[in-house]
Amino acid sequence: MKWSWRVGTIAGIELKVHATFLLLLVWVGWVHWLQGRTIGAALNGVFFILALFACVVLHELGHALTARRYGIRTRDIVLLPIGGVARLERIPEEPIRELLVAIAGPAVNVVIAAALFLFLSATGTWQGPSAVAVAEGPFLERVMFANVALVLFNLLPAFPMDGGRMLRAALAMRWDYLRATQVAATVGQGMAFLFGLVGLLWNPFLLFVALFVWIGAAQEASLAQMKMALGGIPVRRLMITDFRALHPDDTLQRAIELTLAGTQRDFPVVEGDRVAGVLTQQALVRGLTEQGRDAIVGSVMERDFQLAELSEMIEPAFLRLQSCNCSTLPVTDAGRLVGLLTLENVGEFLSIQSALKS
Repeated sequence: MKWSWRVGTIAGIELKVHATFLLLLVWVGWVHWLQGRTIGAALNGVFFILALFACVVLHELGHALTARRYGIRTRDIVLLPIGGVARLERIPEEPIRELLVAIAGPAVNVVIAAALFLFLSATGTWQGPSAVAVAEGPFLERVMFANVALVLFNLLPAFPMDGGRMLRAALAMRWDYLRATQVAATVGQGMAFLFGLVGLLWNPFLLFVALFVWIGAAQEASLAQMKMALGGIPVRRLMITDFRALHPDDTLQRAIELTLAGTQRDFPVVEGDRVAGVLTQQALVRGLTEQGRDAIVGSVMERDFQLAELSEMIEPAFLRLQSCNCSTLPVTDAGRLVGLLTLENVGEFLSIQSALKS
């Protein structure tokens, strides 16, 4: 995700912070300073947000570690002002597994809230809900109630909250995946409409939540339709076989000539029978800017790239294509380059399939 910085690794999963999260810290510190007019008040607000987002990280780890049990990796966890996102490589295919992965996050917050309540009760420091406000009250009690709020919010049956995924998983136990997703997305957009209505009348912040939920539900429905359209189709049917390749010793001038002569944007770089890299359009432009047209391809090509196998199905290859921040996957057969899989070609295929069904 752009504008995200890596701050560490937890359980082998990269933890990133989006730039806008820092704006949240500044805003919270400013609001608390206006209320208390002291540095201590501002720091108290910032520490509360950091504690809350530590709980959010644990929430996302609940999703990630449960998914890991089913062989699903998590690319990273990104902290945003609206919460955290654990970017799983894929959603579990079995509804019961998706249900368990979705439940795992809120379950972590339930455990945190229960542990804090027991601690406060055991130490005699529990003061009750009347002592707590949004920006005031005992620190640990505020964290406890914030975790309760996280549970309730995430259980709302609307994508992209966990409750929407739970609803989809429950429906998928009786219906097919696409129909279950469409119904869950419709419910989510209905809730978004209610959020928007309440936001117009009482709380403008809910307008932002409504937009977030509406877009999330629409994206989930679109992804489900795409998944169904690509199901059971081999890579060989969608790959491009009429393409140009480069050698690591070719100059960038040669890449310019091939780019201008056709519509190909990215070029596989082949050395012998092995794919040594990919020269993306971005790498070409960067190389021309920094080294000029006489630089060799091998000095600017991407060496960290993904491949697709000729024998595999399109769906897992397409997921890699979406997650690798690239637009082209070289397709190999027993290590030999035989084609290219591009986002553009997959998009054209989906458009044709949609036209044929209409």
